[in-house]
Amino acid sequence: MKPFLFLGIRAQDVPADDEYAAVLRCTGLGERDVRRVRLERDVLGPLDLDDWSGIVVGGGPWNVSDPPDAKAPEQRRGEARLRDLALQVLDADFPFLGACYGVGTLGVLRGGVVDRQFPEPIGPMTIELTDAGRADPLLGVLPASFSALLGHKEAVSRLPDGAVHLASSSTCPVQAFRMGEHVYATQFHPELDLAGIIARTEAYKHFGYFEPDQADAVVERSRAVAVTEPPKVLARFVELYARS
Repeated sequence: MKPFLFLGIRAQDVPADDEYAAVLRCTGLGERDVRRVRLERDVLGPLDLDDWSGIVVGGGPWNVSDPPDAKAPEQRRGEARLRDLALQVLDADFPFLGACYGVGTLGVLRGGVVDRQFPEPIGPMTIELTDAGRADPLLGVLPASFSALLGHKEAVSRLPDGAVHLASSSTCPVQAFRMGEHVYATQFHPELDLAGIIARTEAYKHFGYFEPDQADAVVERSRAVAVTEPPKVLARFVELYARS
């Protein structure tokens, strides 16, 4: 099987490693089949898409809507590389799944707008599939309504031209969309579980997602809700796109 490529943007080792481990667990693949590049520290050179089965992008504390002068050099470099890659992927309609930060990567292309209108706190949220989402080859493996874990400061307020709206929540209109036939972004985290929430809550306690003294309450909100369905998205992505 040709490997999948996982692109991370987390500079903190504990949540970065936990996220990669979660992707391996949810896909059912090993490190040989899911190669990792950490864009916050590594340079991603030119890619021949024919060498890969698909690409997965994780989440992290970068926001495309941050003022340019507030972005660290590694963020500016990583965002520029991801933009180039996204354009390459869209041109080829190549299998791509961007979780959380994938919304920022794809959502600013082709007339789309990503801004701060629809933030959501870290924790569980009920996600509703649209009619298109229920019929979609990837998202359609999920129930019409399900619980997922998330936490974000920015979101899509205007979909890119031609994008297909696949899912929403009560506080964020765009939770998932597709561009072309094989290029996806989700605002919720398909890989995230309670252990991951605990790791990320500790790592990002001072990143402005919540007041630091509320960290225990953030974890308890997540502990109170059973989240079982989102990992099916990653397993289905492999089922659809793994190739020899």
